Amino acid sequence: MTSSGQAAGQLDEGFVVPRRQLASISGETVSIPDGEAFVHLQLRRFAGCPICNLHLRSLAERYDEIAAAGIREIVVFHSTREELARHQADLPFAVVADPEKALYGEFGVESSPRAVLSPKAWRPISRGLSRAARAMVAKREPAPTKRPHGGRLGLPGDFLIASDGRVVASKYGKHAYDQWTIDELLALAGQLQPTA
Repeated sequence: MTSSGQAAGQLDEGFVVPRRQLASISGETVSIPDGEAFVHLQLRRFAGCPICNLHLRSLAERYDEIAAAGIREIVVFHSTREELARHQADLPFAVVADPEKALYGEFGVESSPRAVLSPKAWRPISRGLSRAARAMVAKREPAPTKRPHGGRLGLPGDFLIASDGRVVASKYGKHAYDQWTIDELLALAGQLQPTA
């Protein structure tokens, strides 16, 4: 949840996200809010980011469980559609390109050197790079871009948006691998589901 020491530009819980439709890299149109389900909007870093891929692969493995909990995943990167098509096209949820960082600005998600300089990010960076190297050697994935669109210093942001558009929970990452775990996401959605 958003802390009381909230930075300027960060959204308060209860903020109502204006209705919009976004085009995913697969050509599918996704709506925020969804109208029927929670939207877990993730603002990630760049296409091919080894740290992001580590997290997104774990989401893909538990995607059926997430969908069964009434959550629709929408993952946004500050990369171009072409870059994302090379790296994230096989994910089972909507991936959206935002190379101009419009959603990042609207949701108050920033970039900072602490994204990769925080000691808390070092182990996930090492695991992500290791995983990426194995995938490249096996020719399952291309190498990360040397100069990613929007830079390498992005911080992640997680937002749980109710069907009426209200932000019911948020997490502003303090380093590159600071996001909700899948279990935290499922617990939040379970706590916030209306009772019958």
